[in-house]
Amino acid sequence: MTALSDTAVPKNPGWIYRAETWMDSKGKGAWIAAMVLGFIFFWPVGLALLAYMIWSKRMFSKSCSRRSSWNSHMSAMKPSGNTAFDAYKADTLARLEREQQEFEAFLRRLRDAKDKAEFDQFMNERARENHDEPDSGERA
Repeated sequence: MTALSDTAVPKNPGWIYRAETWMDSKGKGAWIAAMVLGFIFFWPVGLALLAYMIWSKRMFSKSCSRRSSWNSHMSAMKPSGNTAFDAYKADTLARLEREQQEFEAFLRRLRDAKDKAEFDQFMNERARENHDEPDSGERA
């Protein structure tokens, strides 16, 4: 199980969830700006945001929780210092990229074959319909 699959993401997230993830992507400054604007325009909204930030521990952390996980994923790209492992990692990543490109090419060929089969079926049906219908201009 990966770290990304541990987080529960709803299939059809609502506007509150989308707003929360957008604010998390912008950082703690966006949360503070929203709280200040909430206090300016309607103080209960600012108070609710302050309570949520304290309850979710966004107020006292160094950054938002999802930003720290992004940084941990980026650290996987840094060299470890062990040249044998770094060479193995580079070879594995190159192999995986090559396999991904081959798989995408396979899917593209599969889609093209399906499109061609559907088009051929359409043309055959159209030719059959035209062959079955007598010309309206001919009279005996």
